[in-house]
Amino acid sequence: MKVTLVKERKQKPDFSNLGFGKYFTDHMLVMEYDDSKGGWQEPEIIPFDDFKISPACCSLHYGQGIFEGLKAYKNDKGEITMFRPRDNFIRMNKSAERLCMAKVDIDVVLKALSELVELEKDWIPTLPGTSLYIRPFMFGSEAFLGVHPSKKFLFSIILSPVGSYYAHGLEPTALIVEDVYTRASIGGTGEAKCMGNYACSLLAGEEAKKKGFDQVLWLDGETKQYVTEVGSMNMFFVIDGVVCTAELDGSILRGITRDSAIQVLKKNGYKVEERKISIAEVVAAYKNGKLDEAFGTGTAAVISPVGTIQYKNETLTINNGKMGKITEWLYDQITGIQTQRLPDPFGWVYHVE
Repeated sequence: MKVTLVKERKQKPDFSNLGFGKYFTDHMLVMEYDDSKGGWQEPEIIPFDDFKISPACCSLHYGQGIFEGLKAYKNDKGEITMFRPRDNFIRMNKSAERLCMAKVDIDVVLKALSELVELEKDWIPTLPGTSLYIRPFMFGSEAFLGVHPSKKFLFSIILSPVGSYYAHGLEPTALIVEDVYTRASIGGTGEAKCMGNYACSLLAGEEAKKKGFDQVLWLDGETKQYVTEVGSMNMFFVIDGVVCTAELDGSILRGITRDSAIQVLKKNGYKVEERKISIAEVVAAYKNGKLDEAFGTGTAAVISPVGTIQYKNETLTINNGKMGKITEWLYDQITGIQTQRLPDPFGWVYHVE
């Protein structure tokens, strides 16, 4: 693989005050697809810089773009690991299929990513709650005006040292149930990690923030009765001791942290149900004193406790607005596996060598 190094390394930020997605490493990975040249070309590592694209670039007009998110860690021995990277590229290929985009060779991109992370290992923060966020993405790069799939694509990976996704860290979040706008419907692109899914969620998210909430809890697009997911997380409820989450019906993201949480919970004896959960059921469980906890799962936040949920004129204050026992235990378990503080019985940790 061709590697072009920067002439001078950037000054690194204060790793104790990173925020999320504000800083980027010296290098990035790029790989081009051109149908007329036989498909994917060799990946390259180059200095982090702007792309030069045509004003007629199809993704600027028709939104043919997808992305992923995962993390790398460094332990006290200097060993570098990533968490379930192959699963991210498997999911990326499923998103690519849904949006008529070229699939990547998972072994090729995983090897290239490993080289990139190894090159940028000094950018991996090691303070508690920090990591190196990895953002693979791909967009149609062909220049044309006309609604049809691109025959050229640009795949890239950029890296960003990050702290907590939320400014308040592990303090419970406040959600408002969105019953006007729709994020996704069955048969749409809700299951794909595509750019448009996030663009269409922004307005509701901004309105929620103006009302003092952190994020939106979305309902299904057809009936506005069933809970689906949060803007950047899959959603879980602990109802009468049972951990419940929305079933994968094609309208919500197949979260890798969601899957990790389910597997960890089941392995440790918790009852987990993947099913339709109506907002009416959540409200009734709260009124009956059976809504024990609520939390979200996602790569960025890992596990995020939910302290309040606003639905119409009702405010549900969950577990007195504090992180619940299952939520805290699950956070410790998953982050423990990710950082190698705890054993990995699932084979999720990928060692960068």
